[in-house]
Amino acid sequence: MQAEILSIGTELLLGQIVDTNANYLAQQLPALGLDLHYVTQIGDNLPRLAAAFRDALARSDVIITSGGLGPTEDDLTREAIAEVMGERLEIQPHLEQDLRAFFTRRGRTMPDRNVKQATTIPSGTYLPNPVGTAPGWWVERDGKVIVSMPGVPHEMHKMWAEQAEPRLARLITGGVIVSRMLKLAGIGESHAEEALGGLTQSTNPTLATYAKSDGIHLRLTAKAAVRGDAERLLDEFEPRVRERVAEWVYGGESDSFPAVVGALLRARGLSLTVAESATGGELASLITEAPGASDYFLAGYVAYSAAAKQALGVSQAVLQAHGTVAQATTQALAAAARQTAGAAVAVATTGVAGPDPSEGKPVGLLHIVVDIEGRQVCQETRYSTTRTEFKRRGALEALQLLWRELKHETTATA
Repeated sequence: MQAEILSIGTELLLGQIVDTNANYLAQQLPALGLDLHYVTQIGDNLPRLAAAFRDALARSDVIITSGGLGPTEDDLTREAIAEVMGERLEIQPHLEQDLRAFFTRRGRTMPDRNVKQATTIPSGTYLPNPVGTAPGWWVERDGKVIVSMPGVPHEMHKMWAEQAEPRLARLITGGVIVSRMLKLAGIGESHAEEALGGLTQSTNPTLATYAKSDGIHLRLTAKAAVRGDAERLLDEFEPRVRERVAEWVYGGESDSFPAVVGALLRARGLSLTVAESATGGELASLITEAPGASDYFLAGYVAYSAAAKQALGVSQAVLQAHGTVAQATTQALAAAARQTAGAAVAVATTGVAGPDPSEGKPVGLLHIVVDIEGRQVCQETRYSTTRTEFKRRGALEALQLLWRELKHETTATA
């Protein structure tokens, strides 16, 4: 079956936002057996939207849209679908009631314009949206399917996973499609594929790799007549996948990397502090994304200048001998932060984020030190990227080094 994606919103055409929704959806479709042939961006214009839907219906079996389901006058996805289908928009009383309750729970009165979000057409039904005000649409007629979802990414992701994808799976296969996710840290996508070898060629279950901001994600997907059979296929396949990448697996679908690291710290009763120069607070921000981080995270220090590093406890002799960017300086910074905060574990970073070299050191140089109760592990990395990306990647790599060392110590203790 052929599919296409319509991304709706003038802000896309103006470059004000990046179309991450189309990217996300494109990655989901192969597991459903859908071939994606077109991705189109359309502004908030009713004639152009209607024309895009007509073209899509003429050449594709499944049309998936994001955006244009809001309450304002320029949210026109519903109107365009109704026009193309030749049907009238009808307010659904139970949807209107749900919308009003949504606003009431937040202590607000629903504006009259939001009533348009409670409409459907006779050949369509709605897709629930528990985290927003815009229900999606499922329209099925003459062998064609239109799936319309909100443009807000977290709303769209939830609606796709819980509503749209299961319906499409039943429609396309007559059975079920079940997926599992394995998340990897400290390995690139090409190296992950190399480690997985021929498993990436498996047809049922299938195995796909995705490069994400927190590492590499592996999606395992099985198709079967009933869910139990699909789960059994995955139960047999997953251990084979894990065996190939065991060194880098940190969790599954619902696991976040900061939370996994936090769980290791919590399990061992270890407290943590960080001292950042090159990463400028990004590491502390990443660590505190985990719920309950206050159980183990004591303090974060951002020490850019030599004076700030000295104030934290790095000796003047070290700074004079090595400068503010060096392995020895980073080691001293980690030890000083651990002592100042009274923590068991410290992570420190120094480096040259750019755009210019510093102290004779090249742009892109990053030093990371993990100090666990006085045992220090050092790592040097070189990046060729923007200053913002340097900070993000550096923070993630620092957390990965901490994770590897905590795992190593846990294994050694066991």
